Amino acid sequence: MIDALEAFQSRLKASGVEGYYAARENLHLTLAFIGDYGAPDAVMDVIESVPFEPMTMKLYGMGNFGDLYWAGIEQNTELNHYVKRLRRALAEHQIPYDRKRFYPHITVLRKATYHGKTILPEVEPPQGEMAIEHISLMRSERGKHGMIYTEIGATSER
Repeated sequence: MIDALEAFQSRLKASGVEGYYAARENLHLTLAFIGDYGAPDAVMDVIESVPFEPMTMKLYGMGNFGDLYWAGIEQNTELNHYVKRLRRALAEHQIPYDRKRFYPHITVLRKATYHGKTILPEVEPPQGEMAIEHISLMRSERGKHGMIYTEIGATSER
C-alpha cells in the first residue's frame, strides 16, 4: 500500500502538482488525534485495553480538505467498530482527543497547488491494500522539513 501511495504522489508530481508531499515514513491513518497529553503510558494502557483483531484495509479514491489531499480508505466496518471502541475507552479514561467524525484517509500532500490553484488535475487514484496487524501510538513533532512521527508504543500482534 505504501508503494501505491508513493506512486500516486509521483503521478501528482509528474502532472505539475506542487506542495509538501508526505514522506514515506509519515504515511499513516489517524484513528484518534490526541494532541498534547503528557501521559503516553496512560494512553497506551487504554489502547491495549481495547481488543484488536488484525484486519485488511483497502485504498479507495482520493479527496481533499481545502489544499490538503488524501487517499481514501474503502468502507471498513471492522475498522469503524474498532475506532468507536477505542474512542469510547479514551473518553472513559478522560483522555482528550479530537472528536471530529472519523473519516479514514491518509494524507499524501499538504498546501497543494496546481498552476496557482488548489484544484488538482485528474490523476488515477492509488489502489492497494494491506493487513493491519497492530495499532501504534505516535508522537508528532514539527521538524525543519515538516512533521516527524515517532512510534512510542504499539499493541502486540494477537
